[in-house]
Amino acid sequence: MRWIIGGAAIVAVFFTITLRVFDAVWPLEAPRRPPAEVATTPLLAMSRTSFVIAPIAVANTAIRDAIEAAAPRQFTGKRENMLPELLSKAELDWTMNRGTVGIASRSNTLTVTTALNGTVRLLGQAGGQVGNIARSIAGFAGADAGQAVQGAVGRPFEQRAEMRGNIAVLARPVLTSAWRLEPNLTSKVGVVDVSLAVSGVTVSLGKDVRPMVERAVTAELATYANRIRGDDAIEKAARRQWASLCRSIPLKSQAPGIPDLWLEMRPVRALAAQPRIGADALNLALGVQAETRILTHETQPDCPFPAELEILPPPERGRIAIALAIDLPFVEVNRVLEQRLVGKSFPDDGSMAATIEGASLAGAGDRLLLALRLRAGRKGWFGLSASADVFMWGRAALDRDNQIVRLADLAVDVQSDAALGLLGAAVRAAMPYLQSMLAEKAVVDLKPFAASARASVEAAVDAFSRPQPGVRVFTGISALRLTGVEFDASTLRLVAELDGALSVEVSALPK
Repeated sequence: MRWIIGGAAIVAVFFTITLRVFDAVWPLEAPRRPPAEVATTPLLAMSRTSFVIAPIAVANTAIRDAIEAAAPRQFTGKRENMLPELLSKAELDWTMNRGTVGIASRSNTLTVTTALNGTVRLLGQAGGQVGNIARSIAGFAGADAGQAVQGAVGRPFEQRAEMRGNIAVLARPVLTSAWRLEPNLTSKVGVVDVSLAVSGVTVSLGKDVRPMVERAVTAELATYANRIRGDDAIEKAARRQWASLCRSIPLKSQAPGIPDLWLEMRPVRALAAQPRIGADALNLALGVQAETRILTHETQPDCPFPAELEILPPPERGRIAIALAIDLPFVEVNRVLEQRLVGKSFPDDGSMAATIEGASLAGAGDRLLLALRLRAGRKGWFGLSASADVFMWGRAALDRDNQIVRLADLAVDVQSDAALGLLGAAVRAAMPYLQSMLAEKAVVDLKPFAASARASVEAAVDAFSRPQPGVRVFTGISALRLTGVEFDASTLRLVAELDGALSVEVSALPK
């Protein structure tokens, strides 16, 4: 019996040493035989359409204050050859000073009003008609009265009187496609009648002064309207904002291991809604349509400024709607994938233990190809280990709620299955455990990418909406959603949409 036990021990030791030597000098490693290459259509250069629509409320008080500062405070005029039947070398001059400007709105019309106060002066000398009046007076009132009136003939004459009135200017502003504002100004002038006594004759001057004040106001409004029509301030401001939007914005990663990205903004259309006159403010909307995408590198986009401003119906609300095509090289995706898989061991049937030593993902045709480097080893005295490359096919499935990409419908590649070598049967037996683990672990968590993109876009939006004197900008990003996934052999593309709100309140216009 002893010799049997001793012989068995010698055989066991010999066999164990032999296996260890083979494992060391000739490891059982399955050959690396990736599946035959599958043609994948390269992703086309793609961008998504984004909109930024900003309702702008310009307070009526701001408009009033601007008019108060800019409108002339005095109107003057003169008329010669006034009352030729009574006076010779006569002239009428007047001066009107405006009061404080008031503003009101009704029926989509802005009405600016102010009171007028001033003086009217009539000067000259009594003419021949006064002599005729004097002779008539002498006929029925006596020679002394007639001589008194006759004595005024040829003598200098000057009379003054106070004059009051008001001005109402109506504006119905309209934006034109040429980046200009048509103010559509009209005016109404009222003058309280004023009378003067000329050599005993009462003369009403209101009907003569009012047309002169109207002409002066009309001329002033025409000059002001032409200045507004020719003002390129809107276009200049739009060009500045257009240039600031046309760029790549750095999106700094907020998570370790996640690469920095760049948001490329390329504005293509300028949009606006016609002004609407509200009870307290003039409301209009300006917007931009842009092509946007996220890349792993900075670009220098070309953004020609549009020749025309497109007029659209007024929007119901302000909106930030940024659609993003996020292109991530599989090299970057694999870094995230390896963090989840490398070092993980999957359950066995008691005789085999396998550990994932490497993992990579690539696009192949209409599916994803997952390459795993496995180290498999048997347990017990006769344990041995081997490495094998296992290739598995899967379908990209976007889990929108959890913001992850899963590998669905996993299946071992036929060539990979045939290349497992001496440990093939054991590894194949463990495949259900591997597939179960991969269903849970082999996912690409997109939340760090989404969170980083959202935080950086919010920072970029805040930079565009920095407060200015008299201007308050309200912005807020409400949601970022992942809506689709595409890929080619080297790039995984995520399609995302970011929504937010935007509005602007103007309490003081620039001087």
